[in-house]
Amino acid sequence: MNLFEWLKPPKRTQPTALTSIQAERLGQLPHSTSLDEHPLRAQRWVVLDLETSGLNMNRDEVLSIGAVIIEDGAIDLGQQFERTLLRTDHKLSPSVLIHGLGPSAIAAGAEPVEALLDFMEFLGDSPVLAFHAPFDQHMIGRALKESLGYRLQHHFFDAAEMAPMLCPQASFRQAGLDDWTGFFGLHAEERHHASADALVTAELGLILFSHARRQGIDSPAHLEQSLSQWRRRQKSHSF
Repeated sequence: MNLFEWLKPPKRTQPTALTSIQAERLGQLPHSTSLDEHPLRAQRWVVLDLETSGLNMNRDEVLSIGAVIIEDGAIDLGQQFERTLLRTDHKLSPSVLIHGLGPSAIAAGAEPVEALLDFMEFLGDSPVLAFHAPFDQHMIGRALKESLGYRLQHHFFDAAEMAPMLCPQASFRQAGLDDWTGFFGLHAEERHHASADALVTAELGLILFSHARRQGIDSPAHLEQSLSQWRRRQKSHSF
């Protein structure tokens, strides 16, 4: 396979045929709600991390989903989500050195339709916080479309953007999750594990929400507006 064939998106398959129960669950999923002006502490946030078979957003697959909840200004450890997805055709690749999921774990995973329905029920209508959120948004959105025929429309917030916007004194360039957790003195129990990464991202999120409030940014709608303005400034400075 040459480079251009590898970069080219694979042929799309039709969504998996759902059972009547799965179709009923799909039909009952809540729609994403618009962002409003209530305080950040009053918002339920779902903090998401994915482990994937690679970084090609068109060809690679979601292997594992980890998520935790921020609610009432704290991480609710009683609400955690973790699923490894069954991938019978997944071959051992160098990516196993990153995500740590061997063939046996993947072969013993949950059926993708069931795992994705479980996750969407867990997500509800909440906004999502992730580190490098565009990647997670694209990958989970593609998985939902291919397995369920579902179009993801939830709001995603990127902690990798929030951190430099709210803490410019850090002076990082292209900082990763390890850089920001180190900057704030956080410790990840296990990196490149979906649930552990979601938990440390949630801890980072709480710190960033606190910085946002101190800067007068105290609602999801205001935070999204501030991030949009920050992106435009960054783009104008790059020319």
